[in-house]
Amino acid sequence: MFRSDLGCPILRLRIINYRDQLCRHGRRAGGDFGVLGTRLDKAKRTMPTIEEIKKLLKLEPLPHEGGFYAETYRSVVTLPQSSLPAGYAGYRTLATAIYFLLTANSFSAMHRLRGDETYHFYLGDPVEMLQLNPDGTGEPILIGPKIESGMRLQHTVRGGCWQGSRVAPGGKFALLGTTMAPGFDPADFELGSREKLSALYPPYAALIALLCG
Repeated sequence: MFRSDLGCPILRLRIINYRDQLCRHGRRAGGDFGVLGTRLDKAKRTMPTIEEIKKLLKLEPLPHEGGFYAETYRSVVTLPQSSLPAGYAGYRTLATAIYFLLTANSFSAMHRLRGDETYHFYLGDPVEMLQLNPDGTGEPILIGPKIESGMRLQHTVRGGCWQGSRVAPGGKFALLGTTMAPGFDPADFELGSREKLSALYPPYAALIALLCG
């Protein structure tokens, strides 16, 4: 019965006319309607401001390193020292995660962590990162949304590598996240020295100077 009714030329014409009316109404309202009348809002979305992001995500200044952060996750599971790699003193949380905001007036100072840290790009402008490896090599890295240009949406800094970052010149801000496993502990953080790092990595001395407080 249902199929035979839909096959009626008059009924089919009424359905087509009703669909066209929905589409015309949607265009007048600034959106589109599908066959079921669901509106797809095409209103232009504006980027939130730095202060709005800080307020919405409850970000606070990150001591020593720079930028702004909020811890969003800390595992309730702990790892005993016996299960951790050499160099850890005491137990560590299984994993942690934070929001991390950089602005044109701030930077992440050169530092290194005992464990691996993975960065995730969320919003804003590209970020220039300098990674200095224990073997004496270095690598400039661009974290950002344009993956077709070679930017990275994610990047992992291995434990023991020096790292520092800033918003790329011309940018205003970048919202990222970082995760660590084992989780972050202040005892595993070491701030870099401009003089020492410049001597160890002379090709990157100019960038090191920009990323040291």
